Amino acid sequence: MPLWVANIKPTQTSTHRSRKQRDHVMTSSDTINSPSTALSQDESAGAASAAQTGSGGISGLISQLTEGNPYFSAGFGLMGVGVGLTVLRRSATLFTTLAQRRLLVSLEIPIRDHSHAWFLEWMAHQAKSRPIPGSGIRIHSHQLAVETSKTTHSNGASDVTFSLVPAPGTHWFRYKGAWIQVKRERQEKLLDLNSGSPWETVTLTTLARDRALFSSLLAEARDLALQGNEGRTVVYIARGIEWTQFGRPRRKRELGSVILADGVADNIVRDIKSFMNRGKWYTERGIPYRRGYLLHGPPGSGKSSFIQALAGSLGYNICVLNISERGLTDDRLNYLLAHVPERSFVLLEDIDAAFNKRVQTSDDGYQSGVTFSGLLNALDGVASGEERIVFMTTNHLSRLDPALVRPGRVDLIQLLDDAQPDQAAQLFVRFYGRGRSEHDDATIEIDGRIYIGDLSEQVKEITTSQINQGKRASMAALQGHFILHGAQSAVDTLTSCFKLPKN
Repeated sequence: MPLWVANIKPTQTSTHRSRKQRDHVMTSSDTINSPSTALSQDESAGAASAAQTGSGGISGLISQLTEGNPYFSAGFGLMGVGVGLTVLRRSATLFTTLAQRRLLVSLEIPIRDHSHAWFLEWMAHQAKSRPIPGSGIRIHSHQLAVETSKTTHSNGASDVTFSLVPAPGTHWFRYKGAWIQVKRERQEKLLDLNSGSPWETVTLTTLARDRALFSSLLAEARDLALQGNEGRTVVYIARGIEWTQFGRPRRKRELGSVILADGVADNIVRDIKSFMNRGKWYTERGIPYRRGYLLHGPPGSGKSSFIQALAGSLGYNICVLNISERGLTDDRLNYLLAHVPERSFVLLEDIDAAFNKRVQTSDDGYQSGVTFSGLLNALDGVASGEERIVFMTTNHLSRLDPALVRPGRVDLIQLLDDAQPDQAAQLFVRFYGRGRSEHDDATIEIDGRIYIGDLSEQVKEITTSQINQGKRASMAALQGHFILHGAQSAVDTLTSCFKLPKN
């Protein structure tokens, strides 16, 4: 290489360095003169650089994972689909809930409510009957359950009926132009303490604009149930803390079918009707509006039968309560007597068997859960109910404590004794004086000479003779005797019904 060329290069380098030094001096001078400006520029540059680096790093990382890992891409896509479906599902649930609140109305009927049985009976009635044109009622149900009921008549014959009711599940029916959904749900793990059956609810759902149809439907179901009870007496028993209908309603018994001694039935009927018509009188004088009756006498004298016939003649039902029932306590007894169904008698049968003295001990063989003081307070205590009629029966009046039969708890005590001559004759005429007997022709005449009147006189004479001998026969024994025999045979063997009383 030539020498002159080598000598020139260092000169250019030094010149270039000189310029850089001047530029550096100038830059330093500017920095000294404006420190804040320089610092701001450095931070902005650093932030921009960091943002560019971070953005590029995340996007690069995602790009690297998705491009280099197909499993990650598929999983990321599925996750997105799952999130989307979850959002859609929750949105649909929220929308459905809002729509139901705005557009639909529901009515829940628990098994404990009387309307539960009424509604199921109404559904069964509509399902088995043909649709009536113009009624607007049409049942659409393919899941049915059977309910069997047995009715025993006074002659011993039994009738068994089957009712098909909606089974647990969802059903639809059209009522007066509106569709109503019926959802019957049963909780097998929960029991109704009153009935012992699984807890159950029926829920009706329809459009909010048709809400008034619920009242109309329940009223129709109630009327149908009450219509089936017309001419019948409903018997209730205590289950838990509520009164529950026991079996099918009984056919009302005529008051004249229970033959008592002269004046006895009239005396009780007159007293109870007077009490029913004097509610305002009791209220104005601050007297508790309740009445107690005690019927006493030997077994088979017609105490319970008369109460049933009396309830039927007055249009009342009967609530039967067993004081000796296991599990019955003072609180439960007080609650039951304070919540008696409307137009119902309370019947406490054989009250002497539950309390023959103030204190019962385990030596009696069984200790009742109801105390004697608890019974007294339930009958006329401060918390006892009003508008109540209580009937008590006993075979042994002398065994009852005077505190139980005092006025206020028992207002009328009536003896129903064994058969008297007039009672026996009236019962004979009632059995054989209407139409012909199934056994022979003695109901009208025998051999064209003996008439029913003559036979009834013979019954009266035989009864008088047996009573004079110290023998007794209950009305139940005479009734059973007349059922088994024809008129003449019944008279001929009538003395077999009379026995000497046991000491």
